[in-house]
Amino acid sequence: MPEQPLKIMVIDDENIVGKRLKPALEKTGDIVETFEDGEKALARFNEDPFDIVITDIRMEKIDGIEILERILATSGRTKVIIITGYATVETAREALSKGAFDFIAKPFKPSDLRAVIERASKEPRP
Repeated sequence: MPEQPLKIMVIDDENIVGKRLKPALEKTGDIVETFEDGEKALARFNEDPFDIVITDIRMEKIDGIEILERILATSGRTKVIIITGYATVETAREALSKGAFDFIAKPFKPSDLRAVIERASKEPRP
């Protein structure tokens, strides 16, 4: 039986990140939506939850930690992966302690992110 495609949301206020990740992640048949605005992304998530949310940690208006908290409060089955160009041990620890599935520092290869998504998709859902 074929696996269901994953629904993946990418949130990053840098347009280029979504533009690069979308085709790379769709190669495996997953459904990918990209957002530059965290509030629009959360509104879309509330309409129809995603399996995996990849969010930058530093953004205008609403940051990745707030997105993480709001998504996990809405959907316990969604895995949130944090990406950042400002990786510090403290930031990673905070994200993971608040329930992020994983934390990836930029720049990263799409294949590295794909491996994390693969792990997240195999982890049993609560």
